Amino acid sequence: MAEATKRHVSIAIVGTGFAGIGAAIRLKQEGFDDFVLLERSSEVGGVWRDNTYPGAACDVESHLYSFSFAPNPRWSHAFSRQPEILAYLRHCVREHQLTRHIRFDHTVREASFDAAEQRWLIETSRGTYTADFFVPAVGGLSEPSIPALRGIESFRGKVFHSARWDHRHELEGRKVAVIGTGASAIQFVPELQPKVAKLTLFQRTPAWVLPRIDAQFGALKKRLYGAVPALQRLARAQIFARRELFVLGFRHPRAMRLLEIAARQHLRQKVKNRELRRKLTPSFRIGCKRILLSNDYLPALAQPNVEVITDAIREVREHAIVTSDGREHELDTIIFGTGFHVTDLPFAKHVRGRAGRTLAELWQGSPRAYLGTTVPDFPNFFFLLGPGTGLGHTSVILMLESQLELMIGALKHMRREGLTSIEPRRDVHERYFAELQEDVKGTVWTSGGCESWYLDVNGRLTSLWPRSTLAFRKRTRFRPAEYVLERHPPAARARSHRAAE
Repeated sequence: MAEATKRHVSIAIVGTGFAGIGAAIRLKQEGFDDFVLLERSSEVGGVWRDNTYPGAACDVESHLYSFSFAPNPRWSHAFSRQPEILAYLRHCVREHQLTRHIRFDHTVREASFDAAEQRWLIETSRGTYTADFFVPAVGGLSEPSIPALRGIESFRGKVFHSARWDHRHELEGRKVAVIGTGASAIQFVPELQPKVAKLTLFQRTPAWVLPRIDAQFGALKKRLYGAVPALQRLARAQIFARRELFVLGFRHPRAMRLLEIAARQHLRQKVKNRELRRKLTPSFRIGCKRILLSNDYLPALAQPNVEVITDAIREVREHAIVTSDGREHELDTIIFGTGFHVTDLPFAKHVRGRAGRTLAELWQGSPRAYLGTTVPDFPNFFFLLGPGTGLGHTSVILMLESQLELMIGALKHMRREGLTSIEPRRDVHERYFAELQEDVKGTVWTSGGCESWYLDVNGRLTSLWPRSTLAFRKRTRFRPAEYVLERHPPAARARSHRAAE
């Protein structure tokens, strides 16, 4: 598809996962129609397009892990699988007629704010765009993180990350290494175990695992939800209330003991071998790392063709991994289940504000944004699912919807008042970040005895919101006094329009 060398739009959104699609829907609903979604792939879906590994599913109930403004009465399970979630996102695009706004195969290479012209300059793989507002919706789970293992380049077998699953590579009868024991690994390990000759799981830290109560929704329930939407809203509210209570345990770690007892009992029931149970028992308080839900992960590890290795990896050779005890583990496939760049987003290196500094340079390893959304010196910039919007207890879609209402509130205020520029006051931004760092003291994430991806390289908890989603929703009501709002001279705007033509 041929694109103009330079094109101007009012709002440029990057990404077509939940955040990008949700932003587009809400903008259209509020009468903002001049926007594009810049998508690096050839189809929508974000993390649910990219993660196609066997067993991929959501660990939050579907009624809550979906838009409140776009309910789906047709979910087949309480915890939906990846193909169904991707189908839901595609449906949202069709239902709200977003296709004409999407620019596929447009990788954003650089984005910078032009102070003279008062707009964003966005360089993509298919040409240049200018925009009055820039809305990164790239999320924290878009760029796979692969550890630098000595000798990995010499390995002659197949190597891939779970988020880039190679479905052409047959795994039946192979000797497979899985590195990592996070949320993805606990889903694909049980799928691989019956197929492979040998599965060697390299575990740095065991995870707390609880059973997943996954009800199947029959045709009658789907028809009821479709005919009486209030029933589905009630189901969503019940899930919301139950999950919201968990934040009390994260804030007061001693309250998590009952969950630890349940997790230990689950482990005893599924793993009879005492030595294996010892390897799989965490030494940290539950909730310090992400709590994992699975009924089949622990039984899979107890099978005779599975070995759990807790010794550190020393090096990789042509056909094996060597651990710190000197033992050589023969392999022909290595699969990384090692998560993503969350606190060190690669995207942050390519976004420059008014002063010419990138987000990465500004953050110095500790990402921060006011309400996870706006940043001083980055005018007309709304970062969806940005720093401090992750959760340990419930659906991140709740956080996203609060951010969307904040963005919509700001845009409507600017339209009503004839304003052209917005950014958070520096003192408000810095006070907010300081409050968050004070607020996480004593929580399970900072005192639970673990090192997790929730913490950045400086040891700060910058990825999570440490309170309830209700508290975040209240906090994200747009308050003009918290922002620097400006009206730039018409002449400057006219110059900008001519520059974009």
